[in-house]
Amino acid sequence: MCWANRHGRIHILDPVLRTQLTVIPCDSFFSRCQGVMEGLLTRCRTLSALAACSLRHSSYLIHKCYHRAPGRGQRLVLSRMFQPQNLREDQVLSLEGRASDLTCKSQRLMLQVGLILPASPGCYHLMPYTVRALEKLVRVIDQEMQAIGGQKINMPSLSPAELWRATSRWDLMGRELLRLRDRHGKEYCLGPTHEEAVTALVASQKKLSYKQLPLLLYQVTRKYRDEPRPRFGLLRGREFYMKDMYTFDSSSEAAQETYGLVCDAYCRLFDRLGLRWMKARADVGSIGGMMSHEFQLPVDIGEDRLVVCPSCHFSANTEILDLSQKICPDCQGPLTETKGIEVGHTFYLGTKYSSIFNALFTNAHGESLLAEMGCYGLGVTRILAAAIEVLSMEDCIRWPRLLAPYQVCVIPPKKGSKETAATELVEQLYDDVMEAVPQLQGEVLLDDRTHLTIGNRLKDANKLGYPFVIIAGKRALEDPAHFEVWSQNTGEVVFLTKEGVMELLTGVHVV
Repeated sequence: MCWANRHGRIHILDPVLRTQLTVIPCDSFFSRCQGVMEGLLTRCRTLSALAACSLRHSSYLIHKCYHRAPGRGQRLVLSRMFQPQNLREDQVLSLEGRASDLTCKSQRLMLQVGLILPASPGCYHLMPYTVRALEKLVRVIDQEMQAIGGQKINMPSLSPAELWRATSRWDLMGRELLRLRDRHGKEYCLGPTHEEAVTALVASQKKLSYKQLPLLLYQVTRKYRDEPRPRFGLLRGREFYMKDMYTFDSSSEAAQETYGLVCDAYCRLFDRLGLRWMKARADVGSIGGMMSHEFQLPVDIGEDRLVVCPSCHFSANTEILDLSQKICPDCQGPLTETKGIEVGHTFYLGTKYSSIFNALFTNAHGESLLAEMGCYGLGVTRILAAAIEVLSMEDCIRWPRLLAPYQVCVIPPKKGSKETAATELVEQLYDDVMEAVPQLQGEVLLDDRTHLTIGNRLKDANKLGYPFVIIAGKRALEDPAHFEVWSQNTGEVVFLTKEGVMELLTGVHVV
């Protein structure tokens, strides 16, 4: 606060204390004000310049982070993917141990292209491509389970020991059960399966009515098993993903009808994945029950020995047959032996668990009865690895079309090559596909490593098994431009105009 007196002096007061701070001549005051104003103007000009610089810099950051040119849609570029690739054979062996352990094609390929990396014996880091494929597989499983009335839940991995002791499986499972104690001395296990937990859950609902049956509850979670010798990568590990469903019915007849319903859903699932499968009679093992079937993918490295009758399509695990038996029990035809990878298992349990935990329902007459149960497992990570095992070539991964991490890989010309002029055309093609084919949002990858030749990038794309690879080569300079399109699953190579590419990709189905 200030004012001028009649003698040409300026009085300056503290605005808060209202006390006089100083008295200065007017000429000196205005000179100082001018200096302050000039300083403020200089500062404003500097801030404006900084703001403009900041704006330009932030635009650059957005461009780098989201991999897009100004005015273009977002592009997924390969150079930003966290995906170790092209591991040499000796590096793979040092990661996994002895060379003799790499006897499984899926394990070797998944390590070489960086789909998985070992964390500890039987445990793996699942890299981004693998997680995308697993998420797609889970979506297909969800579709099939929910189509038959399945309701998805999620139960704790830690299961109290008293539940397992109630069914005697705490001792029956032996050393395969991963056990631990908390700080209070309470015992738990890391669940390999959840029959005890889910039955106790349903039993806690005292007013379950027959009108709510059949009740189909399922989850897709990590499971744990202390394998004595983990091997074959994701095919036999200590930690894995599994879909486990538990069903509750009002009678034995209804439970067996539900059993058939779930088995049919499994058949549809494997058909959708394009996998050749077998449904084999099997032993109930430690889970128990009255009936059991395994879903097997026939392959030479399979650890299960199976017998098959070509005449009546009977199949069974040799665990339930006399190995000397060479005649089919159903049609008396000859049996042949094969090997398989178990990817699913179904059990009709009866009242084995419901009687222990008192899982009851009220029937139409108001009577309380024990629920008839079934349980149904799918090895999610095992299905993924087994599919790679049976579909892939020795040096190239091939996926079930629905599970491919990315459906399309686009390869622009090498920087500085004669075809460089086609770079803008192929980028425009990418943007047009994103706009015109909505189901491929997030499914098209641009291999922007233009310091590499087209041949080297095509080799990598072949190893990773993208269903479609689009290349801007010499013919992309023609009028109209033609793009080289590889269909990896069929081995077919065609040259298509932009319109032809769009028409082809419009028919790609994505879950």
